[in-house]
Amino acid sequence: MFNNIPPITRNIIIINVIIYLISNFIFKGLYDSLVGYYPFSPLFKSWQVITHMFMHAPLDEPGGIMHILFNMFTLFSFGPILEQTLGDKKYLILYFASGLGSFFLFNLWNFVEIQQIVSGLESLGVNASEIYSRVSLNTAEYLTFHASSQEAQNLSDQLYRDLRSPMLGASGAIFGVVAAFATLYPDSKIGIMFIPVPIKVKYLLPIIVVISVYLGLSGNGGGIAHLAHVGGALVGWLLARIWKKHLYRFN
Repeated sequence: MFNNIPPITRNIIIINVIIYLISNFIFKGLYDSLVGYYPFSPLFKSWQVITHMFMHAPLDEPGGIMHILFNMFTLFSFGPILEQTLGDKKYLILYFASGLGSFFLFNLWNFVEIQQIVSGLESLGVNASEIYSRVSLNTAEYLTFHASSQEAQNLSDQLYRDLRSPMLGASGAIFGVVAAFATLYPDSKIGIMFIPVPIKVKYLLPIIVVISVYLGLSGNGGGIAHLAHVGGALVGWLLARIWKKHLYRFN
């Protein structure tokens, strides 16, 4: 059955699984290098813009294995149809552009939040640049650094955590794939948990996006980068809208 999956979708799944096995059982230090940090964090490296798409929650974390299983199952469910419809080149563009879009939107919101924290620290007389300098040291010294008040300590703690909190996973790219599928095949019905009857994707996708926006902006995301999902979906929808006009002419 696996051999019947179109080559690009199949290879993306294989690469994700191989990297997951290597990073969990052979070179665990890959997580520090390949996950995606905030672009102005001392931990950020340029290649993370791409490599974060192939990293998933560690096996020893709660629900870690489900992260990669859910993403790969979703890609397996929607990817083959789009790959055959769009062709290799467009499908690759869709996947990676959606992943980049997710990284951009997530970190755009990160930038807004972090700038607010920095402004708050400066108003309390704390030099935020010194907290930046300690991020790569993996130390807890920041906890007592110029913490002249509880508010200063809380903001210092939050800035330190934000600069060290990575995003990882193929979810943004896969949300782009799902959004493109919903755009090209809006009347297709799929079944999901907790809903007893199949629902058309043209209704399901907007609901998911609205919920993701709410969770991302409210801070109730439970450690999930919901705005990254929105960024990926937005790029996937936009590309599918553009290509849909000329789809049958080119394919």
